[in-house]
Amino acid sequence: MPQEVEVKFQVKDLQALRRKLQASGFRLVTPRTHEMNTLYDLPGGVLRARGQLLRLRKYGQAWTLTHKSGGKKARHSSRIELETGVVDGKQMDAILRGLGYAPSFLYEKFRAEWTDGKGQVVVDETPIGKFCEIEGPPRWIDATAKKLRVNAADYITKNYATLFLDWKQKTQSPAEEMTFRAVRK
Repeated sequence: MPQEVEVKFQVKDLQALRRKLQASGFRLVTPRTHEMNTLYDLPGGVLRARGQLLRLRKYGQAWTLTHKSGGKKARHSSRIELETGVVDGKQMDAILRGLGYAPSFLYEKFRAEWTDGKGQVVVDETPIGKFCEIEGPPRWIDATAKKLRVNAADYITKNYATLFLDWKQKTQSPAEEMTFRAVRK
């Protein structure tokens, strides 16, 4: 089964991060692109209770359906990730709803993707802050973090839904989704 291994960290200075990526031999694969994500669940939060995630993502003009499960959090976040392209996202939404799934969380961001050929670094501008994800083999993640001057103590292994709930609690925001419109209110 394909395994996703990653860490996130908060970014204070996007320009400085881009310079560090370029100096470390990374090349930009996808420039800053809008991304909209919808998480789905069954009534009663069945998937969430099992530690699973079902996501329909629109990244630029491309649609992807993803299922994540078997999450383990230690120094790095690790889980099984199954993903496939979708031709028509609106039809996929209708299929999921027809099967009894309903949207449970909506979040958006702007994402840029970088690689050095061994792993992937993505830079996310979200309504609750700027984050970077380093995804690849564990040793490569740690070596890349070191090149970017990120300490293991700064690693974040939470997903965006959990980060949003933490942010809501900290800010007392009434926002129910992590979209730029909802967070601005």
